[in-house]
Amino acid sequence: MLPLNLKARLLLRKLSLRYRIFFAMILLVVIAWILISAITVYQYREQLQDYHENRLERKEQQIKQSLNYTLHETTYPVTTENLGLIFSEEIYVIADVHNKNFNIYDLEGQLIKSSRPKFDNESVPACLDAKVMNSLEASVTKRYVEENSAAGDNYLASYTYINDGRFKPIGILNMPYYEDNSFYDMELRELLMRLGGAFLFMLFIAIGLAYFISKYITRSLETVSDMLEKTNLTKQNQKIFIEEPSEEIEKLVTSYNAMIDELEQSAVKLARSEREQAWREMAKQVAHEIKNPLTPMRLSVQSFERKFDPKDPDIEKKVGEYSKTLIQQIDTMSSIASAFSNFAQMPAQQNETLNVVEIVKLALDIFNENYIHFIADEDEIVAKMDRTQLIRVVTNLVKNAIQAVPEVEAPSILVSVTSEENYLKLCVADNGVGIADDFSGKIFEPKFTTKSSGMGLGLGMVKNIVETYKGSIEFTSKPGKGTVFTVKLPKAKPLQIV
Repeated sequence: MLPLNLKARLLLRKLSLRYRIFFAMILLVVIAWILISAITVYQYREQLQDYHENRLERKEQQIKQSLNYTLHETTYPVTTENLGLIFSEEIYVIADVHNKNFNIYDLEGQLIKSSRPKFDNESVPACLDAKVMNSLEASVTKRYVEENSAAGDNYLASYTYINDGRFKPIGILNMPYYEDNSFYDMELRELLMRLGGAFLFMLFIAIGLAYFISKYITRSLETVSDMLEKTNLTKQNQKIFIEEPSEEIEKLVTSYNAMIDELEQSAVKLARSEREQAWREMAKQVAHEIKNPLTPMRLSVQSFERKFDPKDPDIEKKVGEYSKTLIQQIDTMSSIASAFSNFAQMPAQQNETLNVVEIVKLALDIFNENYIHFIADEDEIVAKMDRTQLIRVVTNLVKNAIQAVPEVEAPSILVSVTSEENYLKLCVADNGVGIADDFSGKIFEPKFTTKSSGMGLGLGMVKNIVETYKGSIEFTSKPGKGTVFTVKLPKAKPLQIV
């Protein structure tokens, strides 16, 4: 079992950049709300504590002013021993006026008088703790405040000196201060609820903004990703154009476009290298094909020279056989040279307007096979190209079809010419042996052939002619069932009858 934190990291890595941005923005809003709430509570507590301390100090000052006024008006000598007599009744009046109970201790920390009723005096300590006395004595301001608890409630207790008219300490004033935070706690809860409502509203807005912002940020990246997926080393690739991209996206797009330029240059160099290699291979093959008839010619000449006898009664017959052998080998060399010349020569683009239906019929007339059939969906389908080159395309395709059906019991070749919008379609279909899948990618290569004889230049020449006239050629084949070659050529305007 994987640890929980490891599972979380693995899950985060699987998330797309768009979802990472989306969840990051939502998380920022949540963290912001938590921090705002925590700071609000902390600030509220700090302000409440300052408020209670200030209020305690104000109450203490007010009560001390009342005590000083009483000490100023009393007829008793202002001493520690007389504090009980001076405030025997006045202490209750002062406590009632200020709505605050307090206690008076002597300088030794013994209780002299308390404003609490006698039945409630049990909660008032009779003697101050030594810690309080020492802290009060050591204080620069001669004032000490401590936190106490009683019956589970926390309260503050302040201690300060009571001075006579000469600012001599004669007693200690103790005033307990109970903090009532119920109202403020309710206010805090209401504030937090309002913040919660505002947070929910902000969360919904943040979800919407996060969705659109993440989509906007990743849109350019998705464009780059789609173009990278479509990049094909064998085809011409389109460059990326994005309006007003960010600096990072612009760098990425620039790098991609530079890579496309380099790929195109590399593809051109590779294509040139492949063509040169193909021509070199073809030259080797042509040389090999030419050498084949030269050997028997050389042997025939040497044999004739060695055995020649003018007095031989069969000399005419032997000369005729010798001549026939040489002529056969010369015809072979001539056919090789013609095939190579026909492939290598680019067909001249003639602006001759032809009725393709008639030209195809004319091209088929040279074949005597009765299993060749021709159909056309119109009597006239016009194209602009050289008549000889069109006949060459038809004859080469039909010858390939004838060579594919010698072993079929009921051979059939169908040649059709049809019209499709701006193009005409010439199809040559046979029910022959078909083309194996391993050879489908090489069928139009100049030096490729599946036959035992020939140079494999026919289909390469057909492709060369068709593409010269801005057309296309393709084929479909099933081994053992047959092959269909389809040529598409641009149509021209119909012939005008004068």
